[in-house]
Amino acid sequence: MKIQLLVRRFAGIFILVSLLLAHYHSPYWLWFTAFVGFNLLQSSFTNFCPLEMALKKAGVGGSGSEQVKNSASCCAK
Repeated sequence: MKIQLLVRRFAGIFILVSLLLAHYHSPYWLWFTAFVGFNLLQSSFTNFCPLEMALKKAGVGGSGSEQVKNSASCCAK
């Protein structure tokens, strides 16, 4: 699975969980929602994503480029 999809899934889960916690526990959980949103925004400009780095170190996911490199193509030399 591509690592970008995993990052999006984690972000979605984190946002939904923090919204539930803000509703049922404490409104301070909205700061976590803001943190996730800020990380998504800054990563779109800087291409730096802490979750992506952690997933790569854990050996989870892949960029998908390995499949492209290993696949036979009519244009490959």
